[in-house]
Amino acid sequence: MREIVLDTETTGLDPLRGDRLVEIGCVEMINCMPTGQTFHRHINPERSMPAEAFAVHGLSSEFLADKPLFAQVVDEFLEFIADAPLVIHNASFDIGFINAELDRIKRPPIVRDRLIDTLMLARRKHPGVSNRLDDLCSRYAIDNSRRTKHGALLDAELLAEVYIDLIGARQSQLILATETRDVRAGGGYGEMPRRVREAPLAPRVTDEDRAAHRAFVATLGDKPIWNEFLGG
Repeated sequence: MREIVLDTETTGLDPLRGDRLVEIGCVEMINCMPTGQTFHRHINPERSMPAEAFAVHGLSSEFLADKPLFAQVVDEFLEFIADAPLVIHNASFDIGFINAELDRIKRPPIVRDRLIDTLMLARRKHPGVSNRLDDLCSRYAIDNSRRTKHGALLDAELLAEVYIDLIGARQSQLILATETRDVRAGGGYGEMPRRVREAPLAPRVTDEDRAAHRAFVATLGDKPIWNEFLGG
């Protein structure tokens, strides 16, 4: 199953009072494993950056001045997320800003049925304690030392790791890996089918490479061990 872990940075806390989106970061996951595919854009908010927001993410008005407007990246963003579920920490905050930007350019909102709120998952799993992203990273021994300031892509990458632990997927992967090793060792699960390529990979060693290697082996004395593999 394809899921998108998403995070944003903004100029403040309330899109209804003029605060705007300044950064979007997304991480693709398939079957609870990050694929390495990401989406990351800084966005010109068309307004100044309050000092309080700058202290959180370090994105200045000067830095964002030459960045694209949301309307210029929206098609690429929507193509990347497609119809996948969106995994977001405190989802109502991020989706509120995204939908406010979509509304400004007369585009349909993202429906809330698509959202997986990791803050709600964490509160159910760890009631009565703080469940900020940093707290969850500490709880699950996830290295967040790079997170000196908030950043949408970095936070999405960390959240992807947190999400795997929150839903127990990492433990399931470890169990599967153990069972796979047992099968290969004859642990009673039966023979695992071998995967065979439809077309073999082309050899990467050339005839010139082989000739050079044989010439080198010839310098190693009367009975070099390489001769056992070269047939000489």
